[in-house]
Amino acid sequence: MATKRRNSSVNSRKNSTSRSPAAKPISNPTDWALLQHQITMVAGVLFIALSVLMFISFVSFLFTGTADHDLVRNEFTTTVTETTRRAENTLGLFGAYISHWFIYKWFGIAAFGWLPIMFLGGYRMIFQKDLFEINLNRYAVATLFYVFFISIFFGYFVVNFDLNEHGITSGGIGFSVNNYLSRIIGWGGIFILAAALVGWLIMFHGFTEIDDAVSAYISQFFKKRRSFQEKLDDLDNSYEDEEEETFIPRKERQSEPIKTTEKETNLIQEKPFQGGVDFSVEARKEQPPVIEEEPEEESLQLQIDETPNSFVPDDDDEEDVNEKLLKDFGLYDPTLELSGYKFPPISILSNHTSPTKVTDAELAIELEQNKNNIVETMRNFSIGISSIKATVGPTVTLYEIIPEAGVRISKIKNLEDDIALSLAALGIRIIAPMPGKGTIGIEVPNTNREIVSTKSCIAGEKFQNSKYELPIILGKTISNEIYVGDLAKMPHLLMAGATGQGKSVGLNVILTSLLYKKHPAEIKFVLVDPKKVELTLFNKIERHFLAMLPGSEEAIITDTKKVIHTLNSLCIEMDSRYDLLKDAQVRNIREYNTKFAKRRLSPEKGHKFLPYIILVIDELADLMMTAGKEVEQPIARLAQLARAIGIHLIVATQRPSVNVITGLIKANFPARLSFKVTAKVDSRTILDTGGAEQLVGNGDMLLSMGSSTVRLQCPFVDTPEVEEICDFIGSQRGYESAYLLPEFVGDDEGSSLDFNPNETDPLFEDAARLLVASGQGSTSLIQRKMKIGYNRAGRIVDQLEAAGILGPFEGSKAREVLVKTLEELEGVLRGLKN
Repeated sequence: MATKRRNSSVNSRKNSTSRSPAAKPISNPTDWALLQHQITMVAGVLFIALSVLMFISFVSFLFTGTADHDLVRNEFTTTVTETTRRAENTLGLFGAYISHWFIYKWFGIAAFGWLPIMFLGGYRMIFQKDLFEINLNRYAVATLFYVFFISIFFGYFVVNFDLNEHGITSGGIGFSVNNYLSRIIGWGGIFILAAALVGWLIMFHGFTEIDDAVSAYISQFFKKRRSFQEKLDDLDNSYEDEEEETFIPRKERQSEPIKTTEKETNLIQEKPFQGGVDFSVEARKEQPPVIEEEPEEESLQLQIDETPNSFVPDDDDEEDVNEKLLKDFGLYDPTLELSGYKFPPISILSNHTSPTKVTDAELAIELEQNKNNIVETMRNFSIGISSIKATVGPTVTLYEIIPEAGVRISKIKNLEDDIALSLAALGIRIIAPMPGKGTIGIEVPNTNREIVSTKSCIAGEKFQNSKYELPIILGKTISNEIYVGDLAKMPHLLMAGATGQGKSVGLNVILTSLLYKKHPAEIKFVLVDPKKVELTLFNKIERHFLAMLPGSEEAIITDTKKVIHTLNSLCIEMDSRYDLLKDAQVRNIREYNTKFAKRRLSPEKGHKFLPYIILVIDELADLMMTAGKEVEQPIARLAQLARAIGIHLIVATQRPSVNVITGLIKANFPARLSFKVTAKVDSRTILDTGGAEQLVGNGDMLLSMGSSTVRLQCPFVDTPEVEEICDFIGSQRGYESAYLLPEFVGDDEGSSLDFNPNETDPLFEDAARLLVASGQGSTSLIQRKMKIGYNRAGRIVDQLEAAGILGPFEGSKAREVLVKTLEELEGVLRGLKN
């Protein structure tokens, strides 16, 4: 395997040197994207123009086709050069020929079906979306079928009934097909056409849909007919009863029991019923309401069930509506708004190779020497080895040894420094025992390290065929396998390491792998960069992948105060998403989006497609020094609760001390990634075990996932590569703005505002009395007691501070109330009014 890698790298280097500059193709992805977009728009304009011209020529052919028939029999070039006669078609010879071929020669009247396809296709090319939200692909397939079917269907009647106008009616295709069928099975061709239509309806539209529609129509028809007949019978009976009751005395009629309500009884007592039926206007005005006998309970229930207006929707009916929407429109696709989005090509990335090459012979000699030194060192300390084998990795070589029976593992662990001395290595790591194996591992750094390029990892089958929700590339293992993790299952990642050991490169590799795998509609990044220089390259993809607070000038957050607001805003977003999951009766974002895609959740009730949100913090130590608890608490809350609703954290720091990586933070980050650190105590802080201090640097790292620890070599991606990827994405059409997070207003905002009595909130005085009476200046207290939103409560607190009633912001503590009594407050308020 090592030989193949070396040969491929040598060949690629030869190819790169042998290629002349003049033969180098255009490699700027921005130019390619712009050129492709321009070509697509021009093609779309041509399609729309051609559809309009064809429509005019087709309509004109219906009236002038016979007159132009002799003219279009010859070839087009012959007619243009040798004939002086003008075509009767509105568009001249062009219209005459194109309509002659489409209508007369091919499809007949069904040729008009081609025009909507061309028009809608051109519209999609220009505007990168479908007109009227039509599924163009499905519409085009259906239209093509019906164009051919209508042509053949009309052709059946043209052939079997000897119609002369087959050209306009069925076209040449319909006539030829039916002429062939007529010779084979005679008039029985209609059954083949009917079978083809039924098969198409079953396969394309779904038989259940047709069956439901037909059965519903038939049942509704008979139901209306039965109801109408029952009403006629009741009307006839009522007329007979009225004729009989006309000559019956009132006393005898009252002897029959009639069920009436108290209100109806009062109406009867006020004006008794007069015999006979009078249809005059005056009689209808004076006649009291006719009191009918109430039916029995069972018959009433039957009437209600059969009446269409008595339908009450329930869960089953709502499911039927959702199923109907799903059949009509298909699954909801969140990527349709940016349907023309193209993922960055892998060719943007570079193949980074090691400066020095090692031959197989040199590698074999090095392995044999290390094996002999390990065995000899063990023998010097009376430790026998039964077998030893080596696995060569990009950074280190793993030697797996099986000691003889009776040897204590602790005795081998204590020989770590002695083995390092005999091998003259920078630092070795002993794994005793190897997880899942009955061996002891000794990791020895290679003399000549191999650079792992991000291009080889992204182009690998393991990443390309990954089914993970959020696949991220972390590096290569000792066995040269690409390690791909799922951030959705981690669910958060804590990174640490000394300065210059590869943390920022590791963050770039993770973000790059997500950009190569996810659509802008599926994922959003919240980037926090206190250094102000590490993540600025991603500013160009703001309208595609980034999320920000409303009103922010830049999507990448560098100010500590904005970091606090962003973290609290994510907490608000988390709570609102949990409310949506509760209403949808699901447990995680994957189930929610699946249910929304199946159109089982109504956008009218506030439901929407939820993208994943990845919070990336490049330097946590600086935030902990400047903000402390204000940063730690929202981070811990997000780490505890946010994984189910699709918010995941990637936090990096160069100082993995207990002051930065506190127990509250570390307890909620089961996945931890450590680059080389300076002391063993730092390794224990980040990984809860030693070993990170013995790494060799430059991307060499340890990944801890629960009880297992894996040694990886982080891939290398250079800054120009990341910049070119962002340029490629940024050159494409994006959303109108970045993904907006919920607005958050802190207690410390607006403390320097000048007080203006004319611009105070209507609840200003009531809030002042509330805070003076309670003795604490809390925004949340105003929010709870006065039942207002947090933003309005924050503005009232700012106004109270500017008026001198409250003190300044004091971090996590409540503000000091400067006015101690209500009497003093009333004097202050009167002074403000004056």
